Amino acid sequence: MRDAIHNGMPAVLLTEAAWRKSRHSGATGNCMELARLDGGHIAVRNSRFPEDPALVLTRAEVAAFLAGAKEGEFDDFVA
Repeated sequence: MRDAIHNGMPAVLLTEAAWRKSRHSGATGNCMELARLDGGHIAVRNSRFPEDPALVLTRAEVAAFLAGAKEGEFDDFVA
């Protein structure tokens, strides 16, 4: 399956993925889910539309985003 994994693929095709969401996600459908994939990649999907395309990112890309989020770089998007 690893060779077939690509950015934008339907998340439902990631059959081995164990999706996880933040404990801060609410019951109103405001959830992003992440899953570790073979080869060290990480998939991201919108839990309201689990069949839609998933972003497939490297660990370095996710680490860079999380570091920025922890430092408040994106706070203006939700303020």
